[in-house]
Amino acid sequence: MRIIDVHGHWGPWPFHMDVGDVALNLELMDRYGIERQIVSGAEAVVYDAVAGNAKLAEVLQEQPRLHGYAVVNANRLERSAEDLKDCLSTGRFVGAKIHTTYPGVGIGSPLMADAFDMLNEVGVPLLLHTWGTDVALLPGMLATRPNLTVIAGHAGGDAWREAARAAVECDRIYLEHCRTVTDAGRIAFARSVGVPMEQFLFGTDSTLIDPCVSLGVIRDAGFTESELRKVLSGNALRLFKGLADNG
Repeated sequence: MRIIDVHGHWGPWPFHMDVGDVALNLELMDRYGIERQIVSGAEAVVYDAVAGNAKLAEVLQEQPRLHGYAVVNANRLERSAEDLKDCLSTGRFVGAKIHTTYPGVGIGSPLMADAFDMLNEVGVPLLLHTWGTDVALLPGMLATRPNLTVIAGHAGGDAWREAARAAVECDRIYLEHCRTVTDAGRIAFARSVGVPMEQFLFGTDSTLIDPCVSLGVIRDAGFTESELRKVLSGNALRLFKGLADNG
């Protein structure tokens, strides 16, 4: 069964761990049968979005199994908007990524609203780091931005109930459940409140976290084989047109 990881990373992190080399991405993908992975550059996430995106672009040219998210820094939106267009023009980037914690821009902030406006014009999927109850703001924000689709990275984190309800309210919110703490029943709850199968995606947070954690969560979720095909790859292929275009 095909597996596409929609939440990966490339590059070294400012933590006590040796996970910087692209060889590790490929080793973990091979170990767990992950066909392709969409990654953001660690440097772009935690420090310099433009410089980190540029370094990732060089890696992507040599790694056909990897695709990129261009990280957007809402604090420097005009420069990030230019950079996003440059990244997308390479054909190797298929979406945008915004982290809320490192740049200190919450979902409900005016800066995030401006970033959403820009991304609505560009029309590519956004992987958004979500952690906390402000994930409940997303349906309202997307109501006036019809061209924007948001992947709720970590499915709200500790606010997974709020994230599930948000996904029920808006069919352009996708849930991706990777995280370090595997609270029992997260996916079961999302299904119980009516999140459609088409709004689940598979992500790992690799190389920060070994993919076995997310694979275990999916294994224990009770999906049928046809449902697994959607969650593990089908929904991603439908959402990210560039994946099909790039083999």
